[in-house]
Amino acid sequence: MQSSNRSKKSQKVTLIGALIDFVLSIIKIVLGFIGQSGALIADGIHSFSDLLTDWVTWYAAKLSGDAPDDDHPYGHERFETVATLGLSIFLAIVGTIIIFDAFGRFSNPNELKHESWLIAAAALSILSKEGLYWYTLKIAKEVKSDLLKANAWHHRTDAFSSVVVVIGIIGAANGYFFLDSVAAIVVGVLIIYIGWQLGFEATKELVDTSIDQEDIKALHEALAEIKGVKSVHTLRTRKVGHKKSADVHVQVNPFLSVSEGHIISVSVERVAKECIEDLDDVTVHIDPENDEEKEDAPYKDLPERAQALQIISQSLKLENIGFEIEKTQLHYLDGEILVDFYLSIDYLKNNTTEQIQSEFSLALEKLPGFGQVKVYYS
Repeated sequence: MQSSNRSKKSQKVTLIGALIDFVLSIIKIVLGFIGQSGALIADGIHSFSDLLTDWVTWYAAKLSGDAPDDDHPYGHERFETVATLGLSIFLAIVGTIIIFDAFGRFSNPNELKHESWLIAAAALSILSKEGLYWYTLKIAKEVKSDLLKANAWHHRTDAFSSVVVVIGIIGAANGYFFLDSVAAIVVGVLIIYIGWQLGFEATKELVDTSIDQEDIKALHEALAEIKGVKSVHTLRTRKVGHKKSADVHVQVNPFLSVSEGHIISVSVERVAKECIEDLDDVTVHIDPENDEEKEDAPYKDLPERAQALQIISQSLKLENIGFEIEKTQLHYLDGEILVDFYLSIDYLKNNTTEQIQSEFSLALEKLPGFGQVKVYYS
């Protein structure tokens, strides 16, 4: 689904939820004060707090749909994650305040008034919030948004808390006034719990926790089946908002051309995206050998190509080797530089391959960091 369509759907369902939350919060808080029900007031505050979470969800959905830019070259998906973490902290604070207020009411319980109104308000909240839960969850699955899923479950906890409120009101109406405070405490605990759950998942994503191990195992097996891939190592994965990304090193034949190695990397990216749902970004490293087996950096003291060619040229001049070299290939393997020389086949009219090979080998074997030499003709 395109980011723009995803963002529009997310914003629409959030706005609908916000409108319903606003109406419910006003009804429950007003009737809670009229009927002297701390539980219904707490539930109304819970619904009112949803207005803030709805706004955070709407704004994060809007930002996450923006295309990558200079400041955010990897996209804006993690705005959802940050918003989810902020939402969890806010819920924990709201839940704590409600619990402290409910404990204070134990010492001075109030006799409820207009119990039927209070129960009707809580029942309306149950039906409305349960309907919002299913609607929001449906959209969340369509757009694959963890933030919307979190908001959907937030709606459902509201429905659960309203059930608890109904029980508390009925108990208080029958003389058990403390049940109204108990119901408020349960509501507060539910709010804190959902806040902790959201914060835990968001934190896992922000610290780059990998995707499921079963998916990683399946990805390993799929990549190992690609022709040209000798082994797969250093496979790292993470979630970025509703998307996933992977960083993988694959070992190939060290003497492949650059273009053939590139084609293998294209195949690795394609197979990885087919194997893992929502895998959006794949970084492929083509390795000529398994660098996981190297305890240190064996190439850090070796000269790069320009310097290596200069060293080779000087060595050949010192040894008075006057063959005109058409092409020189360098292979950095096993901690050494292996050298391939390409000469014209005309040189074989007056020289044997053994003689030419011996001259080049003798000239380079004295150089530190250089290994096997091969000579080819064209």
